[in-house]
This record gives sequence, structure tokens and C-alpha cells, in this order.
Amino acid sequence: MNRVILMGRLTRDPEVRYSQGERSMAIARYTLAVDRRGRRNQSQDGSEQTADFINCVAFDRAGEFAEKYFRQGMRVLISGRIQTGSYTNRDGQKVYTTDIIVDDQEFADSKNSQGGGTGSYGGGYQQPAPRPEPSAAIGDGFMNIPDGVEDEGLPFN
Repeated sequence: MNRVILMGRLTRDPEVRYSQGERSMAIARYTLAVDRRGRRNQSQDGSEQTADFINCVAFDRAGEFAEKYFRQGMRVLISGRIQTGSYTNRDGQKVYTTDIIVDDQEFADSKNSQGGGTGSYGGGYQQPAPRPEPSAAIGDGFMNIPDGVEDEGLPFN
């Protein structure tokens, strides 16, 4: 199984290009700075590296969504798969690549804390439904418990 879930901050605005051909498709590339858990690691030059910088690629409508809504510094949550590849650069050296091919992406911060929207995007943009108000709520914010419910079934004493 090849599945990855990451949460991090965008290091820059997504770079978007459109494919050529009969049906043009957006291809958005962006990098996530993903904090490491646990103790801090030191890099070779002695400085502390506390994040990994992971390249992500979103295609088609997900790429258009990233272009329209994602901005540098935003915290986002993505899921997808790892894809490796290689190419020969201008100097004749073989370069290996590792990218995350994005299946789903969403905002990880609330609208108020980031100034962006709240929602997710995979196949179609979905604004989360508002939380329904309890129908049996009384004035102090507690719900009435219907008669006949045994105390043993409640998660508290």
C-alpha cells in the first residue's frame, strides 16, 4: 500500500502550469514544510533542522484549487501517494526525485486564524456543513435527557 498523509505549511505560493493538448489540465507544484516530532535533529553544518520539505503535485481540478486558494504560510493537510522518478540533468548526472501525488487536500487552519477558507478539495470543493444545533438544548447549553434512559448507559457518573 502506498498512502501518505501530511500536514505542514506552504513554503511558497503554488507554481501552476497547464498541460498542452485537447484538454488542458492544471498541474500545481508546491512544497510543504512538515515539522518533525521528537527530539531535534542536527544537520551536517551543525544547525538544527526541525522540518522536512516535501514536494507535492496536484493535478486537474485539485491543481486549480491550489492555485486559487493556497498561499505561502498556510497550513494544509494532504493525502496522496509517494511517486519516485529520475532524470538526467544538463551536466549528465542522474537526479532522483520523490514527490507526493495529491489525492485530497484541505485547509488545516480555521478561517478566522488564517484568513483563508475552510473546506476540502479532492474531486470537488466541499464546504463543511454547519454543526446542527441540538434540538433538545435548554437555556444553559445542556441537553435534556429523555425519560427512560438508564444512568448506566451514560459516559459519566
